[in-house]
Amino acid sequence: MSATPIASGQDARNGALRLLHAVLIEKRMLTEAQSDLSMYGADAARAGRLAGLVLRHLSRIDALLRPHLKRAPALRTQAILRLAVAELMLDDAAPHGVVDSAVSLAGAVPKTAKQSGLVNAVLRKVAQDRAGWDALPSATLPPWLRKPIAKAYGRDRLEAIEAAHLAQVPLDLTMKAAMPEGLPGTDLPTGSRRIEGAQVTALPGFETGDWWVQDAAAATPVRTLGDISGLRVLDLCAAPGGKTMQMAAAGAHVTALDISEGRVRRLRDNLARTGLAADVIVADVMEWEPEAPFDVVVLDAPCSATGTIRRHPDLPHLRKPAEIETLTQLQYQMLDRALGFVAPEGRLLYCTCSLLPVEGEFQVKAALKRHAGWNALPLDPTDLGLPEQAQSPHGLRLLPDLWAEQGGMDGFYISVLRRDG
Repeated sequence: MSATPIASGQDARNGALRLLHAVLIEKRMLTEAQSDLSMYGADAARAGRLAGLVLRHLSRIDALLRPHLKRAPALRTQAILRLAVAELMLDDAAPHGVVDSAVSLAGAVPKTAKQSGLVNAVLRKVAQDRAGWDALPSATLPPWLRKPIAKAYGRDRLEAIEAAHLAQVPLDLTMKAAMPEGLPGTDLPTGSRRIEGAQVTALPGFETGDWWVQDAAAATPVRTLGDISGLRVLDLCAAPGGKTMQMAAAGAHVTALDISEGRVRRLRDNLARTGLAADVIVADVMEWEPEAPFDVVVLDAPCSATGTIRRHPDLPHLRKPAEIETLTQLQYQMLDRALGFVAPEGRLLYCTCSLLPVEGEFQVKAALKRHAGWNALPLDPTDLGLPEQAQSPHGLRLLPDLWAEQGGMDGFYISVLRRDG
């Protein structure tokens, strides 16, 4: 597929095809591919939503198509068929319009024009097979993810997590201070504000920096620290700055460090919009040395990000099992490094947005064995507005099926370690 930018207003289906190609063939992040489309407004939103539907339900879509295909079609044809099934079965689109559009998309490119007839024939049959679609099992995670999740939490919990990944994701906001007047939504027990289907920049308080977007799970780690006013805090891997802003708003003196200049620009922009202050440093945590130890160190470590699949349906199609071993080794090294930055009687907050215990509970357990003079502080989930089932060894384990009826949350592991005096 061509990498030529799409002009504003061009068919969103064509944009969705490009996004699917970027993720499934080029193995690029969906957000990165969206920024390259040069689409705006309703077309861009629809292209992203359609691509997301296909990625979330891919195993089910392919299962419906499989009996109608004697051999694998061209990649573009395959993408057109997948997109059409998502529109037919998940978007309640009119069958006649979907089929005609799919045939036109196939015919628009010489390489797939000869398969226009195939597209027409397959989709006319599929459009009449709602019963077959309904009989198919829900989409599942890839086997390399299903196995450790089932082992850690049980099969019932695994299936609940997979169901949560298919639900529409609401928007969560963290307040800087008082909530601006007229802000829609409901308050969550953890303190976040949850809103359904809103344009971020149009919400009351955006321009004045009264809040920032942050999933309720991602906002929880800092809240485990309690009152941090006046404390010296180091936020490692800080960009794009959600936790930095939380701690600055709570009155801490924050040093925010990140290795990526590009991500740090976003952090600075967020600080500027909210009017909050932090000392921002671009550096590698494995090489950087502080002038003095900190009262609190926060390490939201690089991880598989599998806890964010509900918002990033491309991740299961991009991550590979071999990456987990590399990431866990990096977490091991960064955790050891971060512990050395903590003052006597100070605390280290370790968290990862991963569903995998090897990136959470196992890391903390191993670190406590390696380092004498450290203890995991007890965390009561009910004190933070979370259900008791969020309790986990040495900390808290948040999973996407928590608050399923209210829209769920990201997966996170959270632990607070205290250094002896």
